[in-house]
Amino acid sequence: MSETTETKHNVEASKEVESAPKPPTSSVFSMFGGKKNEETAKKEGESESKEEKVEKKNEDDESPESPDVHFEPIVHLEKVDVKTMEEDEEVLHKVRAKLFRFDADAKEWKERGTGDVKFLKNKSSGKVRLLMRRDKTLKVCANHIIAPDYVLKPNVGSDRSWVYACTADVSEGEPEAFTFAIRFGSKENADKFKEEFEKAQQLNKKD
Repeated sequence: MSETTETKHNVEASKEVESAPKPPTSSVFSMFGGKKNEETAKKEGESESKEEKVEKKNEDDESPESPDVHFEPIVHLEKVDVKTMEEDEEVLHKVRAKLFRFDADAKEWKERGTGDVKFLKNKSSGKVRLLMRRDKTLKVCANHIIAPDYVLKPNVGSDRSWVYACTADVSEGEPEAFTFAIRFGSKENADKFKEEFEKAQQLNKKD
């Protein structure tokens, strides 16, 4: 056989090999029920396992409907009206402040409370008192008539607080004498408090 003929024969054999059908892949086998390779089976098994977990979780989340059950209360509570002792009074002025009292024994100022301070005018007597309650607890921390002889003095080093001596504060029940310092959030509020304080003193002078 000549070299040319042999070369031609090799080329044709190569073409036959290239044109020969390739063996089917694992996916083709799986389409017809064939055996899958281990890696593919593992991945699909993990995917199915995740789907089963999601379905199971959804089933768990679907709680059964609760029946319409009615329970009668064992104890019946009646509505109680809470009295603040302010029902017969008119609010002339209200402002937020922080109150201090001077402790003579310790010779220092102690905080009394923070909250709204109000000037309340009694509708019957016309007398005006100062009432202050602490935030949240609403406990009274100042409660006294604004006597005409009380004098507001500027607190040293502050233009938004006043100091005055009170001879009969009844916030704790029995009348007590205290020296109070009351501080406001701004100079404007402090000035307005002084203005309303002096108006109340004028009203309390009247019989």
